[in-house]
Amino acid sequence: MATLIYSLLLSSIYFTLSSYASSDNGGFTLDLLHRDPPSGEARFRSIRSAIDRSFSRKSFLLSKLSKGIDSVDATITGAGGEYVMKFLIGTPPVEQLGIADTGSDLLWTQCLPCTQCYKQDSPLFNPSKSRSYRPISCQSSLCQAAGSASCDDGNHCQYQVSYGDRSHTAGDVGTETLSFGGKISFPKVAFGCGHDNDGTFSQTGSGIVGLGGGSVSIVNQLRSTTGGRFSYCLTLLNANASSKISFGSDAVVSGSDVVSTPLVKKSPDTYYYLTLEGISVGEKRTEIGSSKAGFGGSVEEGNIIIDSGTMLTFVPQEIYDGVLAALAEAISAEKATDLQGTFGLCYRVSVGQGIDSPPVTVHFTGADLVVEAVSLFVEVEEGLSCLTLVASQDLSIFGNLFQMNYHIGYDLVKGEVSFQKTDCATEQE
Repeated sequence: MATLIYSLLLSSIYFTLSSYASSDNGGFTLDLLHRDPPSGEARFRSIRSAIDRSFSRKSFLLSKLSKGIDSVDATITGAGGEYVMKFLIGTPPVEQLGIADTGSDLLWTQCLPCTQCYKQDSPLFNPSKSRSYRPISCQSSLCQAAGSASCDDGNHCQYQVSYGDRSHTAGDVGTETLSFGGKISFPKVAFGCGHDNDGTFSQTGSGIVGLGGGSVSIVNQLRSTTGGRFSYCLTLLNANASSKISFGSDAVVSGSDVVSTPLVKKSPDTYYYLTLEGISVGEKRTEIGSSKAGFGGSVEEGNIIIDSGTMLTFVPQEIYDGVLAALAEAISAEKATDLQGTFGLCYRVSVGQGIDSPPVTVHFTGADLVVEAVSLFVEVEEGLSCLTLVASQDLSIFGNLFQMNYHIGYDLVKGEVSFQKTDCATEQE
């Protein structure tokens, strides 16, 4: 889940329980709050850092495709581009903050005793002081689902995760009681108890909360309660409101204006694969053709990942070229060059000025989504606003900027993702 320039990309965002709500039939909803963003030059440095992390994340999500489903490698975003989910673990419960990530499955948190632990704001979890902690054996199905790399002398399951930026975590796989706000408790949830953790992790978070499609993710481990459903609604960049994430019955996206697209089953099953058919700029539509695109150069179902932890949207070169040409023809603003070479289409803007762009529509199988103009172009430095769509020769990703102001529901039982255009800031009131 992860990395809104004000409320998504520049600041840590918390799945917090200050406005916790629980439904009678097992659904629950959490707030997404964020710290005040930096201002001035610090703001633009944060934007650039979030952009760089989008490229790093794409590279290492791609690397998982070649490693297969047993790999538990994942990529995280640093402070300033992450969702952090607050939860309680153990008996008695200890509050922890884990980076919510739809691109990984295993939930892990730092644990005492530490061989090596990075600094974190909240107290470290000590499994020896929890009455509900249990190690699991190497032969258990949960151990196999977690991609266990080894066993200790007592036949206890162990895990090891290496990240693209040379960060790492390693420790024991056990089960614990997980709860949200102390109101809904889930016993015997498999998680990683990390005793050796180091790298570029933010001290805001204590680990990772995997929201991927694999069997060990909390979405599937809690399926008997949540029905394999979760949803979120991300507010726009300048919105003075929190976002929300919901599970179970609260996560149902319904109404006559809802559009849905199938989830395509592919390996690894961690990722949420959709089928991109094309993108339109006004009435000019660019289709995915016969040239190399998407995964492995084939144009087929499941050619793009929807990911809450990637800021930018990456598409095949042919789609990018068509969109770029159509936008350049339609927009009359003064063109400018991104001296860092990241973006192919940029314009000079005044303070507070947006880009007057024709509507851009992303066409998935069965679902057409109009992208908000403020998400299409982002001011990456003072007076320079750039297109947040980027060409990719390998992995295509539908990033979080393009998802803003949509209520997006994932239903792993029905095998679909649903979208409802809305004002997420108003919806949270």
